[in-house]
Parts: sequence; structure tokens; C-alpha cells
Amino acid sequence: MNNKSIEIKQGIKAHIINTDLFKTNLICIIFTTPLTRENVTKNALIPFLLRRGSKKFNSQIIINKELENMYGATFDCGIDKIGDNQVLKYYIDVIDNRYSLDGENLLKKALDMILDITFNPLMDKGVFKESFFNIEKENLRKVIESKIDNKDLYALNNCISSIYGENGFGLYKFGYKEDIDNISLEKISNHYNSLVQNAKIDIFISGNFKENEVEDILYNNENLKKIKPRKESYIINNEFTEIKQIVDNPREIKEKMNVTQGKLVIGLDVLDKMDNLQSVGLVYNAILGDGATSMLFQNVREKASLAYTAKSNFIKQKLNIFIKCGIQIDNYEKTLKLIKKQLDNIREGKFSEEEIKNAKSYLISGIKNVEEEQDTEIVYYIGQEISKTNISIKEYINKIENVTKDEIIEFSKKLQINTIYFLRD
Repeated sequence: MNNKSIEIKQGIKAHIINTDLFKTNLICIIFTTPLTRENVTKNALIPFLLRRGSKKFNSQIIINKELENMYGATFDCGIDKIGDNQVLKYYIDVIDNRYSLDGENLLKKALDMILDITFNPLMDKGVFKESFFNIEKENLRKVIESKIDNKDLYALNNCISSIYGENGFGLYKFGYKEDIDNISLEKISNHYNSLVQNAKIDIFISGNFKENEVEDILYNNENLKKIKPRKESYIINNEFTEIKQIVDNPREIKEKMNVTQGKLVIGLDVLDKMDNLQSVGLVYNAILGDGATSMLFQNVREKASLAYTAKSNFIKQKLNIFIKCGIQIDNYEKTLKLIKKQLDNIREGKFSEEEIKNAKSYLISGIKNVEEEQDTEIVYYIGQEISKTNISIKEYINKIENVTKDEIIEFSKKLQINTIYFLRD
């Protein structure tokens, strides 16, 4: 697998991932922009509007017909949150040219289609179509309202927002329904144009093709040519930007709702930097709560039977660990006490070389799978670009393998509980 990056024009970069492992070409266009309370809802609305089509593909019927003509290619849009950045995603998956029956250049057709939808949207006199605009505002409202349906994610989001407030990472990636009515047709149309000129734009293409062929398609694409000269207007946050402050006493937040299972989320801060921080944090987290051999899974879920689910995640961009457990509501105090015991055990070095080995094996297995799944591969390179790192799979594995027990203990001593959030009946 080869990965090559080229600049199409200032602030627009193409990442060509050449691999013969897959029978499809996956194309993903990414807009990265700062998460702000002012713009988060407007940003979230843009993919809803763009999926309606372009001036060339101006109806869902025409879009679906074109996808069918490309042997059932798939097209979709989405929203993500990476650190303090909001990420707008547009992607299309099409079979490789080798499998077309009549020698069609399916890669070019797919690239031209997604670039047209992304950069030449269905507008009338410079604004989106009002009928589509009104429908998609309501669709976004329903998505925002439905966040309460997934109680695990709802509890995690509330814990995050209690730590960060309405700043960057604390914001909900789909925005806020109270902002929707304030978005006018003119505002959202102007906002789209602002994104095209100011957001960081990356185009990822993964598949088996000639690199110069892809470069020619991109450099000669009319939609990319018409974009005015632009510049990156902000610095993307990476995992070394967050500055933590010591919390005198962890906050304890209890929210009541009509639930049968309690949702416990504990947000921990990493208070200081250290060498090889990302890799050490990943190994620490795998020992603590990521995987079936982790302490939380084995001791809280299996042995004590206090949790239906028990795991943790390391958010490298913000230097946080979030512990998440689904528990019987009456077991709150017992579970919290046992979780804190696991944190103390690691801090005191009460874990074995076997646990370190299992954690590393679990992580390395996942890293190796990056190259075996095309969408996972794209996500990996998106993360590399946004965090401004350039670590190969081999380097990534070596960093994990070289983490020591002393480093894990050092990392554990930099952790502090910030917030304990409990969703209960």
C-alpha cells in the first residue's frame, strides 16, 4: 500500500491511497472546520442539503440511476467530531475499473459525481432550493431530538458537555434544535460558500489505480478549478494542544429519566504531557477498559457482576479517558468504588506483564486490521491528517510494542477524575 498526498490548490489536498487489497474504489471528501456554538448547527445542516444533489444530478431519481449505472455504487454524507473540529463527510464507493463490463472509467465517473455534488450543489440564484431547505431543517431537528434514544451515547455526550461546556469538543456534533429556526435560506447558502472558501478540504481516494490517472482527473475537474484562491484560516487542534487544570473536587452529576438501566460515565483528565503520550495512553486504556481482558470487563462486569457493559475510551485529541458502564441503578456506589479500585491498582503497579501483553496484542490486532478494511483505512488517514501526524502502520505498531510498565504507571499518575455523570430513574 502506498499513500501519496498532493495539493490541488491552497487548502485543498488529495490523499491517494494505492492498494490492491479491495475490489472497490472508495472516495471521501472531508471538510474540517472549528467547532463553535455559532456554526455547529449550520455545519450539520450542509450535508443534509448537499445529498439532495447538484445542478447536474438534480434529483434523487437521477442520483440513484447514476449509482445503478455504476454497478450499484453507494453515496452518502455524514457528520463527525474529532477533538475541537467538526468534520463534514461525503463519500462514494464504486467497483474498480477492472470489473466493469465495457471498459468504463468508473473511478472518473464516481469522482466527477461526488465533486459535482459537493462543489456544485443544487441552487437557484445562489441559494439552496427552499422546498428542500425546509424539509432538511426538519430532518435535522428529528436527528437532534433522537439523541435521547441512545441512552449510552446520551450519557457520554452529557458528561463531555459538562466538562467542556459550549466550547469545541463539548458541542453536540449535530447542533441544537433551538438554533434551527434562526437559520434562514440566505444564511445557510452564504455559510456553504464560506465553508468552501475557508474550511480545510481533503479528498481521500483508496483503490487500485494509476496515481497519475487520479491526479489528472482532479487537476482537470471543472468544479475544483472554479474554486477561488483560498487559504487555511485556522490551525487544526491535535492531541498536544489541550491544557488541563486541576479540579479540586470531581463533580458528581445525577440526571433522572425514565430508564430501567443506569448509565455511569466517568470523565478523567490527563494533567500533563509525557514522551510517547498517545501510545502509552492507548496501552493504559486497553489494560483499564478496552477489550475482554481489561480490568473493567474482568473485575467489574464478570467477577463482581455489577455492570452489563463496562469499557473505557482514550480521546487522544483532548487528553481524556471516559469510563462507561451500564449498571443496575442500586449498584451505583458499589460500581463507582470498584472502578476507582482499578484506577488505584494501575497507579500502584498492581498489574502483570501478561495484562500488558494482552493489551498490546489487542491493540496491534486492531491496527493491522486498518489495512484490511477500506473504510477503516480511510478513517485512519483522516485522523493522521487532522492531527498532523504521519505515522505508518509499522511505526504505530512499534510504538505500542515499546511501551513499558513504568510508562503506564507514569501515565496513570497524571490522571484525575473530572466529572462523574449518572443517568438514573
